[in-house]
Amino acid sequence: MSAQKLLDRKTSLIPSLMDRAGVIVPTWNAGRYWPQFEASLQKQGIAPDRVLIIDSSSSDDTHDLVKKAGYRLEVIPQESFRHGATRQLAAELMPNPEILVYLTQDALLCGDKPLEKLVSAFANPEVGGCYGRQLPRPQAGPIERHARLFNYPATPDLRSFADRKALGIRTAFFSDSFAAYRRTALNEAGGFPDHTIVSEDVTVAARMLIGGWKIAYQPDATVIHSHDLSIRQEFLRYFDIGVHHGREAWILDAFGRAGGEGTQFVTSQARYLFQNQPSLLVWATLRNASKWCAYQLGRRENCMPQVVKEALSAQKGFWLEERRRREILSHQAAVSGTPPEIPHLRT
Repeated sequence: MSAQKLLDRKTSLIPSLMDRAGVIVPTWNAGRYWPQFEASLQKQGIAPDRVLIIDSSSSDDTHDLVKKAGYRLEVIPQESFRHGATRQLAAELMPNPEILVYLTQDALLCGDKPLEKLVSAFANPEVGGCYGRQLPRPQAGPIERHARLFNYPATPDLRSFADRKALGIRTAFFSDSFAAYRRTALNEAGGFPDHTIVSEDVTVAARMLIGGWKIAYQPDATVIHSHDLSIRQEFLRYFDIGVHHGREAWILDAFGRAGGEGTQFVTSQARYLFQNQPSLLVWATLRNASKWCAYQLGRRENCMPQVVKEALSAQKGFWLEERRRREILSHQAAVSGTPPEIPHLRT
């Protein structure tokens, strides 16, 4: 079969793939993003009844805006939100679509039919998950812009577990700010982890790869999504990533360490800033040093008191839930007369 016939065949599958897709969006006080977000989603031609908004008890007008748009709304207590558990709950609340598309409330679909282009990856029956390209905001500064260009290049990619020998941890890179999962593959991977501090998307991608599925990257499926994080916000974020890597050590054991990827990022960033705004080189170096320290601290969080972990983390709710779980286990142990065994609570 010629390349053109293969392309035509794949293109003809897109409408049927879209018919099998549903969109899930976790929200909290999304009102300020909603006008642009809703407008970008409406352009995709997906029926409102195939869009699920799972909201963490917003205090603004999010609920009214969702209902006005005709989307399905499910409300959960704010304190019960977890990156993995909430997305898994949404998947169970939306049992019919075979392809589950996840967006965050501040990711604006852009370009030509990005939703169709994202789900088109599933024409390949070996693909378990696919993520799209995240472009920097128009007002993004050089540091913010480089981060998006580095992590989301213009070249498409299809990765399998075998690619870990060349790519290391990069093999399992994934972001459900704009991504889709084949339900079969998601279920085989055990669904989203219910107690993970961050990187639920990477955890699922890693499990899929180990299970024999492939991960696709579709750079022509685009959203505008980036953040101007302060050095403090970056510190908290990388502490949480370190916690995740420390607790889910099997990911690094299976795919390799993050050191090589970090070196590539720093080198690429220095080159980019030298060409675009050299005055930021010292500031970028300080930020990178801060992120490295935060990550290393996170990897060693088992040596820290709970109060310190909570102070260094952006995910306060995670630690509060962990404290409650530990209290429950201690109480059960006291009732049974068995000394409690409470190492890290695993996913």
